[in-house]
Amino acid sequence: MAASPLQNMTPKEIVRELDKYIIGQDQAKKSVAIALRNRYRRSLLPEEMREEITPKNILMMGPTGVGKTEIARRLAKLMDAPFVKVEATKFTEVGYVGRDVDSMIRDLVEASIRVTKQCRLQEKYNIADEIAEEKIIEAIIPGKKKSTPQSGPLRGPFDFILGGGYQQNQAAPPQGGAKTDTLPESETELAREQVRQQLRDGLLEEQFIEIEVTETPKTNQLDMGNDGMSIAIGNIFGEMMPQKKKQKKVRVKDARKILREQEAQNLIDMDQVTSEALENAEQNGIVFIDEIDKIASGGGYRSGADVSREGVQRDILPIVEGSVINTKYGPVKTDHVLFIGAGAFHIAKPTDLIPELQGRFPIRVELENLTKDAFVQILTKPENALLKQHKMLLETEGIKVTFTDDAVEEIATIATLTNEQTENIGARRLHTIMEKLLEDISFNIPELNDEEIIIDAEHVKEKFIDRIHADDIDKFIL
Repeated sequence: MAASPLQNMTPKEIVRELDKYIIGQDQAKKSVAIALRNRYRRSLLPEEMREEITPKNILMMGPTGVGKTEIARRLAKLMDAPFVKVEATKFTEVGYVGRDVDSMIRDLVEASIRVTKQCRLQEKYNIADEIAEEKIIEAIIPGKKKSTPQSGPLRGPFDFILGGGYQQNQAAPPQGGAKTDTLPESETELAREQVRQQLRDGLLEEQFIEIEVTETPKTNQLDMGNDGMSIAIGNIFGEMMPQKKKQKKVRVKDARKILREQEAQNLIDMDQVTSEALENAEQNGIVFIDEIDKIASGGGYRSGADVSREGVQRDILPIVEGSVINTKYGPVKTDHVLFIGAGAFHIAKPTDLIPELQGRFPIRVELENLTKDAFVQILTKPENALLKQHKMLLETEGIKVTFTDDAVEEIATIATLTNEQTENIGARRLHTIMEKLLEDISFNIPELNDEEIIIDAEHVKEKFIDRIHADDIDKFIL
């Protein structure tokens, strides 16, 4: 699959992109940027050498809410790479079977199919738009094409049911011909051109038309789980049956979307998409294993749950090392998939992981606790900053909310204080505080008429006066 232009970015450019959404954690950003750049460098090598170079997996250590998951997610979004996030703890549940660990690669392949298919659909949209436009015009002013399906020979056993048998089929051509001959061909073409122009000018968007759409069959999928095998019961005889079509009455603007998707789907070759997706998953896939510290077995030998945890590590090991996993789309090699492990490592240490697994995560990155200054920046600086989100949500109902600088400082102070004296949940604390702060405004919106609300430090203090004290923070925790 062709590399995305973003995959050719220098490490500094990648970090600059990440800075738009994530505050601080420069060391972690630097490490992931280098790992991605190395992928690009590897793609330029001769094929024999390319196979020899494996990605340098990354282990991120830091408390919850400091940006570990966000870095990996933003990275995958930037690169248009197949990305999947799994919780290592789910493999320690009761009834755990070793082969279930393979599900992370099967999920990665599904993500890759989605990414690759969307990419191919984008390429076909221009042609699909033209076909959709013709079909809409045909629905508004039927041309001679209407009569052609009926005038041909009998197409199959279903024609008797759908079309009324041989006699009706043979009688159809004269009726169809008479219907379209009511308008001379030149006038029909002129009318169609006028409709085409009106469509392009957006004058017919609300008009209702009747279009023919392909009915998607409801499949009952039986997943065999362990081996990645699945049987779509509804599709066992699907290829033998003709595709069902139905008439649907919709507005022109909706018809355009439906027909565009339908025609683009018809134009892409799903076999090609599948083979590209498998290669994309193998070469560009990113698997983010969260809570990896929860499967570390502490100091000495213990019985019970810890044995299960070590078993999970041993099952994850061959996938991270590089093995072939069977999926319903075909076998996938994991040699060149980038694995990013993350965990708080409060109780366990990275050295508590089995040595073989430690060796597969050569790059260690420690993420720092967030300070008050970092909270201030998180509230205001990123493109998706928390204050911007809340302002825009309230503006949809005509309420303008303004936060003063001292209010932002006060919110950051409360977040820092609460994290220090209760559980440290990082930037997630800001979500709790913002929801509580704007609770009454959101609730009373129908009574507020186009007002401008200014939130200052006094308002923030007043809101949390009964909950927040310098020495005693109670109640206000998640």
